[in-house]
Amino acid sequence: MSAVIEMKGIGKSFPGVRANDNVNLTVNEGEIHVLLGENGAGKSTLMNILYGLYTPDEGEIYVKGNKVRITNPNVAISLGIGMVHQHFMLVPPFTVAENIVLGAEPKKGLSLDMNKAISDVEELCKKYELKVDPRAKVQDISVGMQQRVEILKTLYRGAEILILDEPTAVLTPQEIEELGIILKSLVSQGKSIILITHKLKEVMSMSDKVTIIRRGKVIDTLKTSETSIEELAEKMVGRKVSLTVEKGEAKLGEPVLQVKGVKALDNRGLEAVKGVDFEVRSGEILGIAGVDGNGQNELVQAITGLRKAEAGEILINGKNITNLTPKEIIDSGLGYIPEDRHKRGLVLDFPLYENSILGSQRKQAFRKGLGLDYRKIREYTKKLINEFDVRTPNERVSAKSLSGGNQQKLILARELDRDPSLLIASQPTRGLDVGAIEFVHQRLIEQRNKGKAVLLVSLELDEVMDLSDRIAVMYDGKIVDIVDAKSTNELELGIMMAGGKPSDVQ
Repeated sequence: MSAVIEMKGIGKSFPGVRANDNVNLTVNEGEIHVLLGENGAGKSTLMNILYGLYTPDEGEIYVKGNKVRITNPNVAISLGIGMVHQHFMLVPPFTVAENIVLGAEPKKGLSLDMNKAISDVEELCKKYELKVDPRAKVQDISVGMQQRVEILKTLYRGAEILILDEPTAVLTPQEIEELGIILKSLVSQGKSIILITHKLKEVMSMSDKVTIIRRGKVIDTLKTSETSIEELAEKMVGRKVSLTVEKGEAKLGEPVLQVKGVKALDNRGLEAVKGVDFEVRSGEILGIAGVDGNGQNELVQAITGLRKAEAGEILINGKNITNLTPKEIIDSGLGYIPEDRHKRGLVLDFPLYENSILGSQRKQAFRKGLGLDYRKIREYTKKLINEFDVRTPNERVSAKSLSGGNQQKLILARELDRDPSLLIASQPTRGLDVGAIEFVHQRLIEQRNKGKAVLLVSLELDEVMDLSDRIAVMYDGKIVDIVDAKSTNELELGIMMAGGKPSDVQ
């Protein structure tokens, strides 16, 4: 097999970060090659260099044996390299065909030849067995279909080498399976594919080879058929990790959180939560599953006081907390791990000791006269750092100097130390390596076993299935159904995540 891409000794630094450190990567013709690593490991930086979005500080790139300088994406496209980004670059009001030919339109005189555009796209769909309606507007088709449009867009421009960045992040299980079939079909027609991911299951089912990157360096390149999920996890993190979640039977108590007929608007003023009812009882984890953008964020923000509920009521331990301030809701027994730890969880420029009391700074224990008692606060932070194994030189460094996993541990420590009766964990392991994920999962199970109520919102279906006692599936702002986690499966949940009913399972 001949190499279509060779990246040799690639180095790239940003202020304070060595994103790629002497990276070597070889991708052969007709193979699916995965770049595996936790968020921040340098995978996307490396692919952005190959696609011409960044220029490397050092190193060489060869395409089909020829040394090249890729100074921008147009150069990459001319060399047959196409990239499908994690966040799609489509124009929603345009049709599928208009999006695919955008920037490379077939012309009739000076105007777009729409008929030729449509027939070109139909031919492309037929050639690569990708079924898409060229006349449909992008805003009216599913996320999985939008991804096909992105893939067709790169093929239309003559891509022989496709880079897909976290391609399964926004797909249902069924769409992930379809994507696997599409990629294998492309490879059978001579294309080469590079997938960026941190999901081990998909590596095993979709790829021929896998290169593991950790902290900017290549750790190893392996044939997928000769490795295992356990080995990949260990190489990704640098130590052995347990990939299974141990939890006993749930000992259910009284309802802690009750959500009754809640409606909420999104940032555009459109209804995002459309009359939702559920409860979470003490001693259980209720997981909310769904494809991103189906109202989960707005629901959590309405419960935590970050967004106004337009209708309905929310109770914690029987007390109506609807539209109270976040401080009043925290005082009513809420602990909250926000999905965006940088925007909502931490003040990145503050030291750890100030971050550790956010939300509790008015408590008498941390005060001295009219000001704060910094000696006590630092002692308190040291205790949290020890208990939650936060890897840091000391409590005085700023929160931004910690890795994502350690930032998340600090937030967990702060929220759990308040001893809340309800813990809302929103995307609690987003961007973490498998070692940090294992730690977070253990702490969530611990809360459940202590008789706390846990509401888990996650886009990772495996996480929802492993941790939850019951699973509520959200689609288009409504709860499709709430099912027992032990008696459901990926197929059933996937159908509900696409808006179907459990009875639709064949």
